[in-house]
Amino acid sequence: MKKDIHPSYIPAKVRCACGTEFSTGSTKESIRVEICSKCHPFFTGKQKLIDTAGRVERFRRKYAHLEQKPQDTKPAE
Repeated sequence: MKKDIHPSYIPAKVRCACGTEFSTGSTKESIRVEICSKCHPFFTGKQKLIDTAGRVERFRRKYAHLEQKPQDTKPAE
């Protein structure tokens, strides 16, 4: 690495809108974020997965003709 061209890497304090604070390393002294792992629905378990506008059913109807159907083959006797 070349000398005197890289920013200094210092301990930084991250503050979330929910009030959570934690420390990390950055080139800035303080960082403000709107959402963190303490308040994000994915991490809190409050996330709801919904099928908007029947996307799964529409996909299945569109590709139903490609579905492999088992053939009735009789073994040779």
